[in-house]
Amino acid sequence: MEQIHLGHISTTGDSSFHPSSASYTRIFGPLTFNSDGTFQISIFEDLHFGENAWDQWGPQQDINSVKVINEILDAESPELVVLNGDLITGENTFLENSTLYVDQIVGPLVERGLPWASTYGNHDYDFNISGNAILARERRWPNCRTTPMVFGPDSGVSNYYLPVYDNNCAGEDCVPELLLWSFDSRGGFRYREKDATGARVGNPGWVDFSVVNWFLETNAELVNKYNKIIPSLAFVHIPTYASYVLQKVGVDPHREPGINDDDPLAPQAQGWCADGRNDGSCEYGGQDIPFMQAISAVPGLMALFSGHDHGNTWCYKWDRLLPNMTVAPRNDINLCFSQHSGYGGYGNWERGARQVFVTKSRLKELEIDTWIRLESGNFVGSVTLNSTYGEDRYPATNNSKTVCSTCDYTST
Repeated sequence: MEQIHLGHISTTGDSSFHPSSASYTRIFGPLTFNSDGTFQISIFEDLHFGENAWDQWGPQQDINSVKVINEILDAESPELVVLNGDLITGENTFLENSTLYVDQIVGPLVERGLPWASTYGNHDYDFNISGNAILARERRWPNCRTTPMVFGPDSGVSNYYLPVYDNNCAGEDCVPELLLWSFDSRGGFRYREKDATGARVGNPGWVDFSVVNWFLETNAELVNKYNKIIPSLAFVHIPTYASYVLQKVGVDPHREPGINDDDPLAPQAQGWCADGRNDGSCEYGGQDIPFMQAISAVPGLMALFSGHDHGNTWCYKWDRLLPNMTVAPRNDINLCFSQHSGYGGYGNWERGARQVFVTKSRLKELEIDTWIRLESGNFVGSVTLNSTYGEDRYPATNNSKTVCSTCDYTST
């Protein structure tokens, strides 16, 4: 364990602190289950730091968002934090300071010695910001586990997997108990590119085919190496078209408890044409079909967690061919939304973060527990994602709102 002394870090939302002024222990060890066989993940979604930096309102929202992170982490005890897209509202930031907001976001994690892993969202890609720039800033801090494994001009940045080992055996000679897959759904705009009219150039908004191939090949290699299927979870910012169709089929507040206010939701490849045009003439181009085929075909993948649609917080089991779709899942997979965590971005739903609780004993049955912890301290939507999820009945989720005199809910 490498010791690095670097001073003190503020987690109050003050953007003046810097990696060179922090005090921490740099930890590079693998992720492991606790000695009691448990592993918990806290998912922070759509933080949207950096909005309206030129007025009083914007910086106040960042302070509010840091408070949310601290309150959630005071109430929960995760082994890993996932920052699942739209960390920063890139269209509001300047080239000179776009990635400094990363310091505010990870401050509470660094102070607690918590490892984290990020996926990037459509607002993390814009003319003045890119996934590569955010990654470089993240990796200045200890315990950042964001580790790109796919390198190509159209792959995006945050595509990788993290193994989680038993408490008593961690390393290359050990068999992982759990795999955590991260996928980059891209979107937004290309970094420093404008077309002939001076407009920003759009970035494709789906998981690229090169990433799908990497996922399938890497998973097959792991199965062959360890001679077993390893249970896994996955994270991506923009939901798939399957979530869109499931919502149309109908979200039951007692069987798929959660907020369902963003209807229709915005899936990958929305607004694109099948031929790659993005001129507003098409509703959906189908470019996420290879990704949907992959996630529904890989055995052991229990759930895919998304954000993007701030007003949706439900989980739905995709276990059948859906209307107007050509992809029939070969294995059941739960498609879940998290909770809007940041005060940036649209909506006044109470901020919070989805929790995922994994136990080694129940992984054999591909079962996990999940709930949403709210900034008020309450928790909602507690369910077990198991073989009977979608049939079991749960209490409906209370659709609570945040009351804040300094908040502006018209932001998008």
